[in-house]
Amino acid sequence: MADRDYKSDRDSKQSTFVTEYSEEEVKKAHDVLYNEGLRMRIKVNGESYVRKALEKSHDPFSRPMQEYVAEACWGWVWSRPGLELKTRSFLNIAMLCCQNRGTELATHVKGALTNGATEEEVREVILQATAYCGMPAGIEGFRVAGKAVSEWKEEQHRHGHHVDGHADIGMEMRTQEHDV
Repeated sequence: MADRDYKSDRDSKQSTFVTEYSEEEVKKAHDVLYNEGLRMRIKVNGESYVRKALEKSHDPFSRPMQEYVAEACWGWVWSRPGLELKTRSFLNIAMLCCQNRGTELATHVKGALTNGATEEEVREVILQATAYCGMPAGIEGFRVAGKAVSEWKEEQHRHGHHVDGHADIGMEMRTQEHDV
């Protein structure tokens, strides 16, 4: 049994063993995930960002990483049901803040705003992350996110999109008498 590939029919309790997939089947599976990944990545980060990322990694050494990112992160994880895109953005912001990954953090802050997050929500996610990952990471996260928010707003204005400000919701609006 160890020399067989295991294949499960996800819609039923039945499982079958497949001894081999054709090269065409494997290529098709990669193509579907890659194309779905690019679609999702463009939806969250914008076509310009994705195009630049792909152009920067057109060489044989770097290209496989972009393919992996498109297939695994964007084509498989981001495309799954179960979490709204904004929630996925919040998770990434918190994790990237904790890891001090400024470049990716900025990208995902802009993506979160594109996904409908507010500045207040981004700020609260970073504050929450700071409580668990430490002040230096949180301070750096705020520096990176603040710049990313400003850049995102400028880009929206350049493209003729009006960005509404919003007022913070006070504690009195967050908790109603019946909630306490």
